[in-house]
Amino acid sequence: MQGNMLIAQSGGPTAAINASLAGAVRRAMDMEEIGEIYGARNGVTGLLREDLIPLREKLVSEADFARLARTPAMALGSCRLRLSETPDETYEKIREILRRHGIRYFFYTGGNDSMDTVQKLAEYLRAQGEDIRVVGIPKTIDNDLGGTDHTPGFGSAAKYIATTVAEIFADCEIYLPASMTVVEIMGRNAGWLTASAALARSHGAPAPHMICMPEVPFDMEKFLARAGELSREYAHLVIAVSEGVRRSDGSYIASDDNRDPFGHQQLAGVGHRLGRVLKDRFGCKVRSIELNVLQRAAGHLQSERDVEEARQVGAKAVELAVAGETGVMAAIRRISSRPYQVAYDSVEIAQVANIERTVPVEWIDRERMDIRPPLWEYLEPLIQSPSQQEPGIPKHFTF
Repeated sequence: MQGNMLIAQSGGPTAAINASLAGAVRRAMDMEEIGEIYGARNGVTGLLREDLIPLREKLVSEADFARLARTPAMALGSCRLRLSETPDETYEKIREILRRHGIRYFFYTGGNDSMDTVQKLAEYLRAQGEDIRVVGIPKTIDNDLGGTDHTPGFGSAAKYIATTVAEIFADCEIYLPASMTVVEIMGRNAGWLTASAALARSHGAPAPHMICMPEVPFDMEKFLARAGELSREYAHLVIAVSEGVRRSDGSYIASDDNRDPFGHQQLAGVGHRLGRVLKDRFGCKVRSIELNVLQRAAGHLQSERDVEEARQVGAKAVELAVAGETGVMAAIRRISSRPYQVAYDSVEIAQVANIERTVPVEWIDRERMDIRPPLWEYLEPLIQSPSQQEPGIPKHFTF
């Protein structure tokens, strides 16, 4: 089917999302079925304003594509606009704009909430008799998107977190006085990012000594008891904590009454809260560190594997749409971990939208507040940069 293409980005940024953009556009340029290629600034918000960029004019050389793939955050900009649960005038306006610009292929790159948009638009356009194919391209550093083994963007975030935790520990242990450091890591309901801190141990460092994730109810007394036990063995403790750790009743340790446009409760400050408790209990030097936005936009620590997979997922999405699929998401299927092999598939968007994928509890060591070997085996391949001298976590010299 001959027609034009539109691609947009949504949700939170990653260090690899532009690699998916590069992969999709580069593949589209090889497709005779695709004419003009547009990018919408700021997701659906930009589409509604008809703020479209002619990408054939902006990406003209292989060097352009290579630079785009290595650029963190979102080259097209983002938004957090939620479509209504039932079709309204916004749906019809989108349909009119797509028709006016001859769009037959629409790609939306994002996480759970963005896949909700893909599902709603695909169903609406199909119901209106429009042969406009809507395909999702996965991304999220949280790695909580269903239907895919892992999400582009997660590997680079995991590499940044593990490397930073190793560097934090290197800083801590230069002093004689005992210390405890709480590192607050993103992750509302899924602990994939916090679990990845364990990869800091790749070259023998003991940190992080404790890992607390949302999948296991947080018990303050057990937390303090474990910290006390470890402090008798280690002078300096580094503790990785998800921002979304919660009590057994489901309430977050750190939250406020503010919510984003998708109704998600805003979280912040769990590191500071736990740091104060540790200070009161043990009286040693205590610091709390929030890694903040660099978790998702640290382009200087991209995983090469993550970037390449993001590129391939973008290209796969274009192939799916041209082949006639709509209401689907391009996905990564893991064939094996050792050696690491993947394939690229499609998954029905209904199996993805608004469904969060959390860390399997059997991969978590509840008593030791740590991860189990299957989770390490899952995580380790995703942070690799095979062409670099140190392909995973940089190796530090130590006496």
